[in-house]
Formats: sequence, structure tokens, C-alpha cells
Amino acid sequence: MSNEFDLNEYRRRMDGAVASLKTEFSGLRTGRANPALLDNITVSAYGSEMPLNQVGSISVPEPRMLTVSVWDKTAVAGVERAIRESSLGLNPVVDGQTLRIPLPPLTEERRKELVKIAGQYSESAKVAVRNVRRDAMDTLKRLEKDGHMGEDEQKAHSSDVQKATDDVISNIDSALEEKSAEIMQV
Repeated sequence: MSNEFDLNEYRRRMDGAVASLKTEFSGLRTGRANPALLDNITVSAYGSEMPLNQVGSISVPEPRMLTVSVWDKTAVAGVERAIRESSLGLNPVVDGQTLRIPLPPLTEERRKELVKIAGQYSESAKVAVRNVRRDAMDTLKRLEKDGHMGEDEQKAHSSDVQKATDDVISNIDSALEEKSAEIMQV
């Protein structure tokens, strides 16, 4: 048996793609307020780009409202600009160092647009998983060619890698179905 091939390492990398996808999904808007909606927004503050959650705290006072309490009043304008310019279609209202962000109800057209974006995210995750699969297969072929592994063992590992890939791709598909249903729910 070869100690140079570790399927768990490749499986961990594939699971990382799924975890990343779920993080991206959390930033997609559904019908209710969620602080994760603002996770992907970066703000120009203190001479660099920073995640929004490093310049203020985000809370949900009402089901259709987010508030951002900015810690430094000099960063308020930058936070407001970053939220307005994001692809979320939000219009924050400045109240001192607090930004109130009302979430308008989603139109049917916007829901369909969000489902398309979710589909793009899932396709990117699938590409990442396929790249991990390709790396694993290349490693197996190299190990066989170098004489560290027999042909039968290489084929057995290859089928394990393919099975892991298929499992992860089906997880991505089911996550997309769930998110699409959540977005389309009125």
C-alpha cells in the first residue's frame, strides 16, 4: 500500500469548496434580514479595504431592517457608500453613527436574478471540486508511473476519488436547490 496518497486530504479540500459556497449563499438576500447579508461588503477606511464587520457592528432590530453601528464617525460615509455600491440594492439611512438599512420586499424579477447568482456560485464551487479531483487523479497517475503504486491500486483509488467527487457535487446541487427555494419563497 502506498502512504503517499491520502484521499482524506482531497476530500477535505472538496468540503472546503462546499463550505465556501454556503458562506457565499449566506450573503444572498432572502425575504428576511440577516447580518450575513453584509459579510461580503468591504469598506475603504484607514487607507485600506476592510470588511464591514471590522468598522462597525451589525444587528437586526426588525425582520426587515438591519442596522450598522459604525465605531468611528469618520468611517460612516465610507460604510454608506460601500453598502449603496454593493450589488444588494440597499439604501442605508444615516442617523449619526448608525446606518439603518431597510430591506425592501423582493420583486419576482429580483428573486429570479438572485437564483441565477446562486447558480453561478454553485457552478464555481463545482469547478473548484473538479480541480481537486483533477489534482488527485494526476497524483495517482504520477504515483503509478513512478512505481509507488500498482495499476489495480491506482484504479481503486481513482474510483474512490470519483465517488467522493460525485458525493460533493450532489451536496452542492442540494444546497443550490434549498437556497433557490428559500429565495423564491414569498
